[in-house]
Amino acid sequence: MYIRRTHMIVGGTFALSVLLYVDRICISAAAVQMENDLLLSRQQMGWAMSAFALGYALFQTPGGWLADRFGPRRILAAIVVSWSIFTGLTGLVFGFVPLLVTRFLFGAGEAGAFPGMSRAVFSWIPMDNRGLVQGINFSGSRLGAAFALPIIAMLIASLGWRNCFLLLMVVGFLWAIGWYWFFRDDPAEHPTIASWERDEILATRQIPSKQDHATDQGLANAMLRSRNMWLISLQYFCSNFTFFFCLTWLFPHLKETYSLSTLEAGLYSSAPLICGAMGNWLSGWLVDRIYRNGSWTWSRRGPAILGFACAAIGLVCGVWANSPWSSILFFSLAIFGADMTLAPSWSFCIDIGKRNSGVVSGTMNMAGNVGSFITALAFPYLAAWTGSNVPFFFLAAGLSVIAILAWLGVNPHRSLQPVESRTAEKVMCVS
Repeated sequence: MYIRRTHMIVGGTFALSVLLYVDRICISAAAVQMENDLLLSRQQMGWAMSAFALGYALFQTPGGWLADRFGPRRILAAIVVSWSIFTGLTGLVFGFVPLLVTRFLFGAGEAGAFPGMSRAVFSWIPMDNRGLVQGINFSGSRLGAAFALPIIAMLIASLGWRNCFLLLMVVGFLWAIGWYWFFRDDPAEHPTIASWERDEILATRQIPSKQDHATDQGLANAMLRSRNMWLISLQYFCSNFTFFFCLTWLFPHLKETYSLSTLEAGLYSSAPLICGAMGNWLSGWLVDRIYRNGSWTWSRRGPAILGFACAAIGLVCGVWANSPWSSILFFSLAIFGADMTLAPSWSFCIDIGKRNSGVVSGTMNMAGNVGSFITALAFPYLAAWTGSNVPFFFLAAGLSVIAILAWLGVNPHRSLQPVESRTAEKVMCVS
């Protein structure tokens, strides 16, 4: 039985997304044990978590550029090997400074993963399936983190936190080998793809115009001048500010606030991530459904605006939660909404970036992870300065409102590159 190679590739990128967040969430589940073993304060642990986000943010655009230049086959394999090495090294650190350096390099190693996946989506996935594929990919990150939290918590209890990081390193090596062996940068190059599937992909994927072959300097100038680029980056900063709390402080916050066991905190903390996966699925479906109904612009705007509205409501209502159940219920709504913004965001970057979608999506993700960097520090420091966690959640809700306004100003018809006519901005297909 023939299995579509596009389905297998989406399965591979889904697995990569799972692995990305399993590796990231491990430090959250291990936070208390690491603080005790390495003699770290809560603020120092915040800096260690932020070091990842800083490295991840700074290397997003270079990672996307590499995927555009050398192809996602080689670059994604190299990226996974790189971050897996630093995942393993995290389990070998014995002090605050080595932990900071290792987590920064771990973030830098992961940086090009999602931009590389976007470049693969541009080459392999038709326009009218783009939203769903992005939703599937990002749901993998949420499901990976959700199921990893209780499992990692149990592994830490039985193996110790150091051995968990070493185990995850080996898993990453296995994925990299499989991806490099199977994937090809263009469907026409794949040795086992059926001719009918290859022809179908080539006939329905987005075709770049000649202006998309820009010099690096020309592309950088176009991105700096682009209103779309600034607004899509701003809204992604707001989205990540909310979501990154899930990967850093939610687990220890619940455990300490409600006196939960490690396993209980892991199970509670997984619920928002599962809801985030559902938000990705719904949003991906909406993106494609609205696009097929003839509205390219609102296929991107609509799901994202709805998502940010849900995020703001969940964050504000969660302030008055007085039990782990009510706290998780409202925060799950917030993460459901925040994750509804991912499929339209990354689809939008491919829309305007085309052959340069790796560097464009990487730049947006860089801005988003500046938000992540600030989140990991804002939560402990705001709590220390004000004596309450409430200001952090109101700040996150306010950023969600700002993101709604940003989405009202974006337009996927405005490509980054100058075009000679309006027809050059539209999707062109070959038959």
